[in-house]
Amino acid sequence: MNKATYNGWTNYATWRINLEIFDGLDRCYGMDGWTAEYAKQYVEDYINETSSGLARDYALAFISDVNWDEIAAHYQEETV
Repeated sequence: MNKATYNGWTNYATWRINLEIFDGLDRCYGMDGWTAEYAKQYVEDYINETSSGLARDYALAFISDVNWDEIAAHYQEETV
């Protein structure tokens, strides 16, 4: 079975959330010690604070495809 990737990430959703939410954030605030669950909660909180209705529902559905473990591991590797 061929596992598709997107720009080196697990899938499009993982790449896009990293690009739009976390890229640069790590330089400003540092993400060392962030777990996958913390990263997911951060994004869910951001979505809930900045959107509502159908847009919020679509955004929350979109992030269900994100590989949160991959994002957390990526920033752990950068701090080592």
